[in-house]
Amino acid sequence: MEQTLPFLLLLAVGQIMRRLPGFPADTDRALNLYVIFVALPALVLVQVPRLVLSRELLIPVLMPWAVVAFSGLLVWSICRLARWPREITGALLLLVPLGNTSFLGIPMVEQFFGESGIPYAILYDQFGSFLALSTYGTIILALYSGAERPRPREVIKRIVLFPPFLALAAALALHGTVFPAWLLGVLEMTARSLVPVVLVAIGFQVRLRMPAAEVLPFAAGLTVRLLVTPLVFIGLCALAGLSGPAVQVALFETAMPPMVTAGALASIAGLKPRLSSALVGFGIIASFLTLPLIHHLIK
Repeated sequence: MEQTLPFLLLLAVGQIMRRLPGFPADTDRALNLYVIFVALPALVLVQVPRLVLSRELLIPVLMPWAVVAFSGLLVWSICRLARWPREITGALLLLVPLGNTSFLGIPMVEQFFGESGIPYAILYDQFGSFLALSTYGTIILALYSGAERPRPREVIKRIVLFPPFLALAAALALHGTVFPAWLLGVLEMTARSLVPVVLVAIGFQVRLRMPAAEVLPFAAGLTVRLLVTPLVFIGLCALAGLSGPAVQVALFETAMPPMVTAGALASIAGLKPRLSSALVGFGIIASFLTLPLIHHLIK
């Protein structure tokens, strides 16, 4: 409880801010833009150059793609068996395979594993979840929203111009470089702002209303995202004899709730907006119960 209480309090602050007349309706957008353009790149520049390059770094890079393949196929099979509408299928295919491995994942990894786990979380998020959102996610949106399929050039441009990805490329190029003390101080101070700003933004944007007819798809989606997927990959890693900090952090990231950005894209595309919002909102709340359980199993 001591690990999750600060997170719950900051989420509550965001909810309170949304109900106060002095805060604009798009306050969460401004906070998210600060995180994407300032705080997260600063965190990447601080942590990634400290990585000790080794073969184990392949685990947090490859595991998110295996998660997308496994959970996407499982969700598609469930939707086919249940004969759910295309809009529900599209929403679940977008939200369940893509976890909130950045905005929520990095703060939670820091809370449960300490600063040493952050570089692995960044690799998982940038080379896994973000690239999957930019490729797999755009394909799902094109197939299920009726929108025009994005051109490969547009997808590549979206990836390489994403500020945290640019910061990651710079950090890898500067691996082993010692920053001047004043610059490192600025970067560290900025990086420390990520956790409170992210949690307040998530609390501000969470919506918890959902039609009764969508309860079953909602329950199935969250169960696959929060429990089935991490438990399957914990079992596979145990059978393969994989262990160590990189594996533990990667397994912990597989248990993150649905990605906030994916939920926003699903809503914009008309893929059951209330279901999408509920998966994100309730998923965050439920993860405060399931993540300690997953952490206990992998330690």
